[in-house]
Amino acid sequence: MASITLKNIVKTYDNKVTVIPDLNLEIRDKEFIILVGPSGCGKSTTLRMIAGLEEVTAGELYIGEKKVNNVAPKDRDIAMVFQNYALYPHMTVYKNMAFGLMLRKTPRAEIDRKVHEAAKILGIEEYLNRKPRALSGGQRQRVALGRAMVRNPSVFLLDEPLSNLDAKLRTQMRTEITRLHQHLETTFVYVTHDQTEAMTMADRIVVMKDGVIQQVDTPQVLYHKPQNLFVAGFIGSPQMNFIDASVSFESGDIFLSFGPCRIRVPAALAAHAPLKQYEEKPIILGLRPEDLHTEDSFLSLAADAKFNAHVELAEMMGSEIYLYLEAGGQKLIARTPSRTQIQSGSDIQIAVDVNKIYLFDKETEQAIGKE
Repeated sequence: MASITLKNIVKTYDNKVTVIPDLNLEIRDKEFIILVGPSGCGKSTTLRMIAGLEEVTAGELYIGEKKVNNVAPKDRDIAMVFQNYALYPHMTVYKNMAFGLMLRKTPRAEIDRKVHEAAKILGIEEYLNRKPRALSGGQRQRVALGRAMVRNPSVFLLDEPLSNLDAKLRTQMRTEITRLHQHLETTFVYVTHDQTEAMTMADRIVVMKDGVIQQVDTPQVLYHKPQNLFVAGFIGSPQMNFIDASVSFESGDIFLSFGPCRIRVPAALAAHAPLKQYEEKPIILGLRPEDLHTEDSFLSLAADAKFNAHVELAEMMGSEIYLYLEAGGQKLIARTPSRTQIQSGSDIQIAVDVNKIYLFDKETEQAIGKE
């Protein structure tokens, strides 16, 4: 088993384009860590540098205690699972899984044992004599995982392994990969652009943008304590509402205003947020859709934290409704229980859970006052 350390890693291509300017990351032994971010953010490049498929331009890369900058991929004790499965179409499932061991001249009895052990864990024993074309997408992905498993590597690297699967299979394979990590007790480094995969599977998530790490933390901390505007908007679905607001002080209270709408800042947040400096400075108010309420039980308690809104569209999602709102010149989304039965075109009141508001500096985009 192994930890992974990236120290001041830089990746610059021959055309002088730098995609990773200075990356530092500690991945713990046996951790399931997920790199997430929009397309082109550098997450796959980072994974490929760990694998040895991309050269490190500058910095130091360690697997365990060993510096591996100049170590060939085959000697890094890693196994990689790709988005497209990378199975040999002319080989059976058994031979696909055994191929790497055969190249290493592993004894035949050991190969047979390892292949059957992996196939049993993954539930693909009955497919060992079939060829990949006879398998479903989910079955092919299990074969790709099995091929990596038989090598018993110190590190598993998974690059968007579920992106070619349909929604039902993705959900199933998320569970299977998480269970596999728990069974193998091996370090997993996983790349995805899908925040649902990241939130449901990871011990920690690395959020990246333009080759720069924005925040590294557990799913819960990322969701409840985003360090900046990008992380707040990227984590959560629908994404957080961002509102251009102004700060005012009245009789010892602090208010956030947008258009005719006003929200009193709770004392707990006011104590940690240096809001006096924003009296003449732009600020962004962040409200998650699930923290905007339409029920009477919330409205009756929200004397200084409610506003009028027009429902431009009510989108039924089964157990809840997504409300696309206009309020104070701002476009907002609210998630409400479907029992509210609010219709498109309605004029309603929205109550804000003031204990769950977020504030960001508009210029720096950094979070304000979150402890």
